[in-house]
Amino acid sequence: MSESYQISIAKLKRDLPIVPIKSDLAIASFVLLGDAELAHVAAVELSKAIDFEFDYIVTPETKGIPLAQEMSRQTGNSHYIVIRKNVKSYMTSPLVVKSSAITTATPQTLVLDGKDAKIIHNKKVLVVDDVISTGGSLKAVEKILFQAGAHIVGKFAILAEGQAEQRDDITFLATLSLFKLDGDGHWAVSN
Repeated sequence: MSESYQISIAKLKRDLPIVPIKSDLAIASFVLLGDAELAHVAAVELSKAIDFEFDYIVTPETKGIPLAQEMSRQTGNSHYIVIRKNVKSYMTSPLVVKSSAITTATPQTLVLDGKDAKIIHNKKVLVVDDVISTGGSLKAVEKILFQAGAHIVGKFAILAEGQAEQRDDITFLATLSLFKLDGDGHWAVSN
């Protein structure tokens, strides 16, 4: 197996480095930040799948932000909400939940500013992220949006990693494999 893995999103191709996250598990590292072309193309493609009404796009910080911004532009929404990773001094009455994800060694915190919670209370929201894998981060996002009184009407990602591709509650553009060591000590697709 080579040291990279190629994905295709619409007309674009990207070679992703294979990065170990445990001694026997590796991921193809997908970083949307800085790739304006891919963020735009993915937003156009995902926006085509929206055939229902919604009020706001919501994304967890950080790598989903360019996608949320582009999808907001594509759908004519001038405002989107970012669920932050830390409580900031400017926040009022923030909602806080803990989450874990395949790419983080320790649990992380997700924070929704109370001002944003009021904006999305009783509103239809679309959750957008770059990759959905184990679903830990998505569960935390769902929990914080439930606390805010928002109604999730769709979940969108550019990539579904590993078992996430079997989920029927998310819309995604392509799959992203996980990798295990083979008998020769090389990374091989595991799913």
